[in-house]
Order: sequence, then C-alpha cells, then structure tokens
Amino acid sequence: MSAAEFPSVLPLRLRPGDALRPAIEAAVRAVGCSAAFVVSGIGSLSRVELRLAGAERTLQLDGEYEILTLAGSIAANGSHLHISLSDTEGVVLGGHAGPGCIVRTTAEILLALLPQWQLSREPDEATGYAELKIERR
Repeated sequence: MSAAEFPSVLPLRLRPGDALRPAIEAAVRAVGCSAAFVVSGIGSLSRVELRLAGAERTLQLDGEYEILTLAGSIAANGSHLHISLSDTEGVVLGGHAGPGCIVRTTAEILLALLPQWQLSREPDEATGYAELKIERR
C-alpha cells in the first residue's frame, strides 16, 4: 500500500451554536472528500436530536449534555452518526445523531478522510434503509 492510499486525518473544533452533523459534513466537503469516518468526538451539546433504535420519530432535548462518544460514516449523499451522551445527573443515552444537535461549548472531532474511496447511501431491500455503499475510486 502506498502512502497515498492511507487515510489522512482532519481534526475539527466546532464552536458554540454550531449544528454538529451539518458542520462535520461541510468540513468533509470543504476538503473535496466524499468518504470519511468519524474516529472520535467529545464535547457538549445544548440541544440534542436523537433517533432511537427502531423509532420513527426523533427525541429532542434541551439542556446540558456531554458527548461521551461520537462515531460514524460521512458519504457524499448523507451521513450515519451514532452518539452517546450524559446529562447533568450522569444518565447516559444514545442513538443516531440528528441534524438538530447543537454544540454548547465545544466539539472536538477527529475525521479519517479516505480519498481513494467513494461512499454513498443506497436503498437496501433487506433493511428498508439507505445503507452504506463502498466503492474504490
């Protein structure tokens, strides 16, 4: 494997008021990449939008939440991010991070950019969801 085939990394720091998911997607697009994975993410949110397992509707919460983990994939036509959070009592919840998650103080994120790959989301008959499609460029 040549050095050009290895992923490069992009560290991000999002600021108060930034929309977490759209900001991550925009950062990947800004560097001309269409394939990336969130390797790590920590920080805090003032607004949470989660889709819980098997749920059709999203859970929306306002308050002070710590991001314990953030992981997922960023494709040219959509992202799939999972997040775990704790509230002011230390209660942990998690699910799919929606576009309405808003940074409270900071979000520190490490992205792995995969320039040799094309990621997209395509309908999958088996799951009923748009699932990850991976192609070499």
